[in-house]
Amino acid sequence: MFDYDYDALREIGRIVARARDEMARAVTPGMTTKELDAIGQRILKEEGAASAPITMYEFPGYTCISINEVAAHGIPGKEVIKDGDIVNVDVSAVKDGYYADTGRTVIAGTPKSPEHVRLVEVSLTSLEAGLSKVKAGTKVNQIGKAIYADVRKNGFTVIRNLAGHGLGRTLHGEPETISNYYSREENDILKVGQVIAVETFVSTKDEIVYQSEEDGWALFTPNDSPVSQFEHTVIVTEDGYEVLTGTFREE
Repeated sequence: MFDYDYDALREIGRIVARARDEMARAVTPGMTTKELDAIGQRILKEEGAASAPITMYEFPGYTCISINEVAAHGIPGKEVIKDGDIVNVDVSAVKDGYYADTGRTVIAGTPKSPEHVRLVEVSLTSLEAGLSKVKAGTKVNQIGKAIYADVRKNGFTVIRNLAGHGLGRTLHGEPETISNYYSREENDILKVGQVIAVETFVSTKDEIVYQSEEDGWALFTPNDSPVSQFEHTVIVTEDGYEVLTGTFREE
């Protein structure tokens, strides 16, 4: 049904996962987000891949680096990462016409509070909960229902205007949205061979983000609530899924 070169998808998945993890391991208080972005730039170049945000949207950075209350689309630049900052690295790229997308959140240095440690952990456990619903024949909205249930039982909130999405030959495809909560409208049925990016956006209290008027890209919470994000690109299979952007738990 899907005319994809799955080996090519596995290759770009491996590449973005490598960039994501090398960047995450490099996060250190005192470095700039531009310096962190340069690591991703180097890896994509070594692997013969191109930054998807630049290719598709002329984004002013090779990767998105979002800190604390910035939930997504943070522009790499002169900002210095401080001790205790919650740092999200989101890497998407294209090679040979195929796209993959992944993200990971880490805390720089010493966490500011146990709540911040739990926030990062829950954004990962809720991703795992969402992924547990992925298999052919399942409605898309069951993913968001599972994510939301895990987040709420742990005392956090989800960002309602950010979501996962389909991809493959483009960065954003069908389904257009895979919300972090149950949406009646997201009733498409997952099919064997479909490629989707499942991602969680978990906040301490805010549920909506707004776009920065200053740079036109960064999406931030109105009450400065920190946000943590994790994301995997997967292939839907008959009885589950294949992760293209492993791993998290082994780190």
